[in-house]
Amino acid sequence: MKKELKILLLAFCFSSFAFSMLSPIYAIFVEEIGGGILEASYAIAIFTFSSGVLIYLVSRLEDKVKHLEYLLSLGYLVNAIAFLSYVFVSKPVHLYFVEILFGIGIAVLSPVFDGLYSKNLDKGKYVSEWGDWEALGYLIGSLSALSGGFLTAKFGFKTLFLVMFFLSLVAFLISLTLIPSSRKDIKLAKLKK
Repeated sequence: MKKELKILLLAFCFSSFAFSMLSPIYAIFVEEIGGGILEASYAIAIFTFSSGVLIYLVSRLEDKVKHLEYLLSLGYLVNAIAFLSYVFVSKPVHLYFVEILFGIGIAVLSPVFDGLYSKNLDKGKYVSEWGDWEALGYLIGSLSALSGGFLTAKFGFKTLFLVMFFLSLVAFLISLTLIPSSRKDIKLAKLKK
């Protein structure tokens, strides 16, 4: 497995762990901020709709970008900010704005991740290396669902959101290692002029 693929998988693991911590208890959080079944449904619908529309639009633009690694890092950063934003949610309407922010993060991140992942697959191992990604997603999902529930039961939602933010920030920092140092040096040299 190529080094780039390992880095992509590692960043994905941290991000996916953060994302899946809230999934099984999302409706409970919505109820805690004064919402109910409909508000939870609205929030998920807003996230999925904004993600879908923006993925369609953004992916067309991303095809024209030369260095996708920057966009990958940007997507992880936007998601980290969205996780931190949960701390400040006190009403369902605030949650809707956070879900739009997540939609933006996913729209930037998801197509770029898939493109970079596909680009770095080893010839003859396409199925098994995509299988690695799939397996990790499910295994991390099960562990993070339990962790999120336990953490929230013991310390509350704010602590959960801070842990999710930290994990997604780690994903962002890991993704930065995909940016070759020569590009960093060129960019810094241009900024100094």
